[in-house]
Amino acid sequence: MKDNTKILSALVLGAAAGAVLGLLFAPSKGSELRQQIKDNAEDIIDELAEKINEGKETLSNLKDKAMEKADGLKSMVQDEVENYKGKAKNVANAHTNGSNLNN
Repeated sequence: MKDNTKILSALVLGAAAGAVLGLLFAPSKGSELRQQIKDNAEDIIDELAEKINEGKETLSNLKDKAMEKADGLKSMVQDEVENYKGKAKNVANAHTNGSNLNN
């Protein structure tokens, strides 16, 4: 997961740097250039915020799935424990009844 974050960060920074350099070398007035840089920076920030929100949503979905799996496993374990308790009672009762028959 950390590698994906590093890759995404590098791509975003590379895109930002490329956009700024492209604007700096393009022939235009200083005021136009500053406005273009500002607009591009806002676009990149919006895209990054969108990616962060997508990542949060993905993590939330993964968390929900993990919780569902954990609840299912917990239920299965509880069922098995109850099953073995019942078997243990049956064995104990059989043993007790067997002891009573021997007397």
